[in-house]
Amino acid sequence: MHVEEKLTAETFPASPEKATLEGKNKFLGFWLFLGGETVLFASLFATFLALRDKTNGGPTSQDLFELPLVFFATMILLTSSLTSVYAMYHMKNFDFKKMQLWLGITVLLGAGFLALEIYEFNHYIHLEHTITSSAFGSAFYVLVGTHGAHVAFGLLWILTLMFRNAGRGLDLYNAPKYYVASLYWHFIDVVWIFIFTVVYLMGMVG
Repeated sequence: MHVEEKLTAETFPASPEKATLEGKNKFLGFWLFLGGETVLFASLFATFLALRDKTNGGPTSQDLFELPLVFFATMILLTSSLTSVYAMYHMKNFDFKKMQLWLGITVLLGAGFLALEIYEFNHYIHLEHTITSSAFGSAFYVLVGTHGAHVAFGLLWILTLMFRNAGRGLDLYNAPKYYVASLYWHFIDVVWIFIFTVVYLMGMVG
């Protein structure tokens, strides 16, 4: 149910994401959803670790990975997490325009990360490292590709919120939606830190 009361910066609650029962339910539902996502990625990490040396005579991680490119992509994604924090700061201060601005910057950074990932995949394919070339290739593309799909979903989620509420402004009905989307984006960033460490850094040292 929409909240009809006209809100101002003075009357907006300090924690708008939990100010209503619906908001609290969204928050609880998100953590339950996140539990399933954690199990999914844990399974993919375990599979990758078991298969990362099964190259079938093809290129190894040391032959493929270019750490400067991956590090740059990592910095872009981590920066997008920071910009989403700024967006939520302005949400809590009832500044809808600045919240939308920082979410827009988050989307641009996330899109830049995806573009670099697509470039990376295309480069590997030219080096004959594909999803069917070896067990290592399958495990790599499924893990990193699943994360990329989550990034794309997160971008679509944030963009949908931005466009849908552009003419409505901020209220206690949509504030929890923005907050949960921001938490999801942080989860994506945390997963990438593990990917960067387990897949790329460990891959370079063998």
